[in-house]
Amino acid sequence: MSNASLIPENKKLKVADWEVDFYSRPIIEVDGKKRWELLISSTQDFSGDKIFRWEKKCPANEVNSIWLSQSLQEALNEAKKQGWELPKRLRCWRTSMKTMIKKAAEKVGLEVLESRRTFSLFEWLEQREKDLYPNEPGYISSPILPSKIGIINQPEPLPDALRGDAWSFSSISLGNLREAKEWSMEFNSLIPIKDSLDENIQVPGLRLFSKTRALAISAWLSGVEPVRLLVDNNQLLLEAGQEDRWLVTDMSKDYAHQVNLQLNQAKNNGDGIQFIAIQSSPEEQKFTGFWMLKDINNSIV
Repeated sequence: MSNASLIPENKKLKVADWEVDFYSRPIIEVDGKKRWELLISSTQDFSGDKIFRWEKKCPANEVNSIWLSQSLQEALNEAKKQGWELPKRLRCWRTSMKTMIKKAAEKVGLEVLESRRTFSLFEWLEQREKDLYPNEPGYISSPILPSKIGIINQPEPLPDALRGDAWSFSSISLGNLREAKEWSMEFNSLIPIKDSLDENIQVPGLRLFSKTRALAISAWLSGVEPVRLLVDNNQLLLEAGQEDRWLVTDMSKDYAHQVNLQLNQAKNNGDGIQFIAIQSSPEEQKFTGFWMLKDINNSIV
């Protein structure tokens, strides 16, 4: 009897996007070449349910789209056995690998998003870099791979139609944010909050208001894969996708300092969690769009 037949017919299959990383690791194999791995993690939602993870080593001389597409199919088969639907899309964050990943994914009928909203994968990579790789034979203590660095592209101004009528920089407690799945929202993307975090920690975020374009702004933001807010040269920027930067607004020097302080406090004490909220007005009780963001405070191989 196959594993797939063990899944009750009336049981609803689990659905999630996948986050993919196909790259070399800080380990030299016995043949003198770097280890290559394919890592897949399902996107973790707000429910805290178990996620799908899959890994496979790739011989250095087989790093190509053919090996990758075959391995993706293996992962799809295994996910199905474990009760998962096909993912609607794959997210990949490495610009250097996007062409190969897109080509391989196309062969198995999957869409690829160029995005750094791969928070589940980043957490897994961080854990492996800390607890797994250093204990492997051939580990290189001095990383042979580039660290994750900030995006240096020049920011583009937000399109005029997407600026809204007004904005404010605000905060919400983690305790209240834990209830976000109960809120009324047209568009949203929520991420898990660690149980260990204090409910009184304030999460900083941007609120945008537009009486006539709130829905259009939310739809646009949903398509650009927002990642994090940051302050640079007294400007509030939004990083999105793989390497996009958007200029949200200019700020006075004093106000920019206050906003930057809040963002850094959240990065150090609140697991880097941030948010963007879209509403028709400050008085509106529901959100047209709501995104939880995250500023990753580490380097990823």
